[in-house]
Amino acid sequence: QVQLVESGGGSVQPGGSLRLSCAASGIIFSIYDMAWYRQAPGKQRDLVAAITSGEITNYVDSVKGRFTISRDNAKNMVYLQMNSLKPEDTAVYYCNTYPSRNLHWGQGTQVTVSS
Repeated sequence: QVQLVESGGGSVQPGGSLRLSCAASGIIFSIYDMAWYRQAPGKQRDLVAAITSGEITNYVDSVKGRFTISRDNAKNMVYLQMNSLKPEDTAVYYCNTYPSRNLHWGQGTQVTVSS
């Protein structure tokens, strides 16, 4: 059974940091390009950062220089290190394949940035 489980969210002040984790099971993880997506209230779910099976990364402009995506194929994990967080980063964060998003979505992890 395919499953994605996100964790690591929380509430932080502007300028703070969080590290999100996504555990994948039921797939041959190493062959998939993976990504983090986020959805703010009332908005669509958008791409944040992606990492290919060969560990090539790309980021949306709004997070470049602040967020870092990485993966550990031995552990079937993908991570998102988020630094210099801003209030506009507030959202529920999800992981899934890239670009197809074709796995069943996990529950996501809430990130709230507020003073």
